[in-house]
Amino acid sequence: MTTLLYSHGAFQDHDPGEHHPENPARLRAIETALARPEFAGLVRREPPLGDITVVERAHPAKHVDTLLGAIPPHGRSAIDADTIVSEGSREAALRAIGALTSAVDAVVAGEARNAFCAVRPPGHHAEPSRAMGFCLFNNIAVGALHARASHRMERVAVVDFDVHHGNGTQAIFEADKNLLFASTHQYPLYPGTGAASETGVGNIFNCPLAPNAGGAEFRAVMETRVLPALDAFKPEMIFISAGFDAHRADPLALLNFVEADYAWATKRLMEAADRHAGGRIVSSLEGGYDLRALAASTAAHVLTLMGL
Repeated sequence: MTTLLYSHGAFQDHDPGEHHPENPARLRAIETALARPEFAGLVRREPPLGDITVVERAHPAKHVDTLLGAIPPHGRSAIDADTIVSEGSREAALRAIGALTSAVDAVVAGEARNAFCAVRPPGHHAEPSRAMGFCLFNNIAVGALHARASHRMERVAVVDFDVHHGNGTQAIFEADKNLLFASTHQYPLYPGTGAASETGVGNIFNCPLAPNAGGAEFRAVMETRVLPALDAFKPEMIFISAGFDAHRADPLALLNFVEADYAWATKRLMEAADRHAGGRIVSSLEGGYDLRALAASTAAHVLTLMGL
């Protein structure tokens, strides 16, 4: 089983400041973990700059222009209190889009069974016309829409196990019955969305978890809600918003996952992809702010994608 890894040095040039939780050290920790001998089989690729017209499948052109125009030529600027951009943010954001679209193209072409995109900034909080929650563009939604637009896939699913609800992905998907969004997340917590009652047009499956829930609760909602939803929907491709901040060591939330939980969930999603999507999965990094936990959880996720 071939797994592609998309990353680029430009992702470390998106620099919201050393005291910001979503900082370049996150990718350095992941790169160190994925340099171990057991990852020698990864096929590593550098993504191109994403095309603006592809971004505009998820975000209005005016918003894209305004957001890119807010990126300073030097220093940093605040989009909001949490979302900070620097002079390297434009290239990072566009290469994140390039990673997702390139991964989709490669997996659909049969060059690999699946792919992991180690990108920054993350994306799942980015709403159609609003950057927020450390996110500029909604990378995973752009990738999913690219799969439909460029590869004639009718049904595409995103599963999000970040500790925070992917409000942006939900907002982009919620009126389209051929896009499925399933999310497990701590609730209540930032950004305040993600109640089980938020169902879109029957295509949104929110699985809120109470503070201090752990792997048992996570596995239960995956088994009883997320996986049955995927089986009923029969996606032609599955995307994973792979946030690792539900780990028990993470400082920004209060769930208690461990690495084995991420490996288990990845395996179950791979099985669903085998049943319905020819095994096709594209995963993209979202949150995770304790560096050791992030590195270990990402390693468990990628090893499982590799079939190890």
